Amino acid sequence: MAKPSVDGLDKSSLDMVEDNQVDRLSKLPDDVLLNIVERLDIADAAQTTILSRRWKQIPALLSKIVIKVASFQPKHEGRKLTSDDIVRANTNVLQATRSILEKRAASPHTIHLLRMQFYLGDESIFIGQTVANTIATHKVASVEFTILTKVRTNFTNNDLLTHGRQFMSFLGSCPNTFGGLARLTLENLRLGESDFPKIFSICKQLEVLCLYHCDMGIESLLEVEHSQLSELVIGRSVLIKRVDLKWVPKLTVLKFNMFRSQDDPFCLGYVPLLQTVSIINTGFSWHKMLKISELLGETAISNLHLNFKSEKIWVKPEGRRQLLPVLHKLRLVNLINISEECDLTWIMFILQGAPTLKELRILVRDHLCEMVTGEQRKKYAFSEEKDKGLEWEPSASDFKHHNLAELRIYGRFEAEEKIVRFARNVMEAAVNLEDIKLYKSPVCENCKHMLQEWTLKEKSLLSYKLRKGMLSSLVRIQFPSLGEIFTWPNYWS
Repeated sequence: MAKPSVDGLDKSSLDMVEDNQVDRLSKLPDDVLLNIVERLDIADAAQTTILSRRWKQIPALLSKIVIKVASFQPKHEGRKLTSDDIVRANTNVLQATRSILEKRAASPHTIHLLRMQFYLGDESIFIGQTVANTIATHKVASVEFTILTKVRTNFTNNDLLTHGRQFMSFLGSCPNTFGGLARLTLENLRLGESDFPKIFSICKQLEVLCLYHCDMGIESLLEVEHSQLSELVIGRSVLIKRVDLKWVPKLTVLKFNMFRSQDDPFCLGYVPLLQTVSIINTGFSWHKMLKISELLGETAISNLHLNFKSEKIWVKPEGRRQLLPVLHKLRLVNLINISEECDLTWIMFILQGAPTLKELRILVRDHLCEMVTGEQRKKYAFSEEKDKGLEWEPSASDFKHHNLAELRIYGRFEAEEKIVRFARNVMEAAVNLEDIKLYKSPVCENCKHMLQEWTLKEKSLLSYKLRKGMLSSLVRIQFPSLGEIFTWPNYWS
């Protein structure tokens, strides 16, 4: 039988052309090809299999597999996803998962990271079962799930309850899958009182847990006991009255975004390895002032990040004696979105309580893109005195700090005199200070038109004001370019 031909070439001739005209990429070593494919979106990675025989084998060798439902959603900008879009995208995730994982059944290569993002729904169980089979028959070092809900905004209490029941059903149907998870991200769930203990008992290998808009009803208490958990993120779960970290021996990172309780948002029990605490909150007039010494208990953290959202300062200055037990190992502090209305003198209390502090970063701005203005402020009890209760007197007028090496200040510099006064206070106290770096305020998409470069006049004037009367100061005053401004760290993922 004659072999099929294309443009005068039979199949064997085509194979020879394919083999002889291998592109330069295909000549690269396997580890380089793998690195390239692992950086691609999963849909693009699948397309590489048609390039040549060699490329066809690459997906079976991948050590990192990332399958995101976003890769299968319509990319019509501004168009709202329909229920059919979501079901179709989830179905495509299921097909991609089966296609990729089932082809690896005979592969001896370990999957070092399997990261999945999909919607909570009927297809979830089949995705979970496919992953469970892979975990059972294959070497999988780390599995991560991000589980989205089909109603993501403007959800009702009924939506939250429905999502909660769906998730617990999913959990119960795939215990082996969840038992192998290293990272789990959940959103928009309302669970029963016994549900979180069940999650913690099934997800025994869990290292990172991220909860967004998850709770157990009004003023609920979340108790956490887990032997492997190293990072906990609580985001916008405002109905949770308090998170009680009773026994989390490996916890190193705690991130907390928004609390509405008049009490401390969390209670630290046995968390001997805690290193980083990040708190974001919009302070209302009724919020109590948190005392760091009481909030952090017997821990000794090294990184502290506080974001005030350009509203009321909700941290109360304390004396050195109270702070030293919890801040004596502190090396980095970020104080983000301090309102331009606020005096900055109070920040010095952190220097007095943290003798090993190496770097201090502050961002001073009224970020109008995020702030509530007008009559809405009264309606929702926003505080009109954003620095009320921050009166503070240094414990000693001759206080000196011996470890602070760098001060970074980000701001619009409308509050220039306050910033200059604060920076000079730091220069006087920090005897080994090496650098002061002054940045224009970072911007978002809505206010990027306000982004400006430093002018020579601004640099000269600020340098003069900072150094005036400072005898033999060796501190370097720098004005980094705007390109560096976007290195401001994002402590909320």
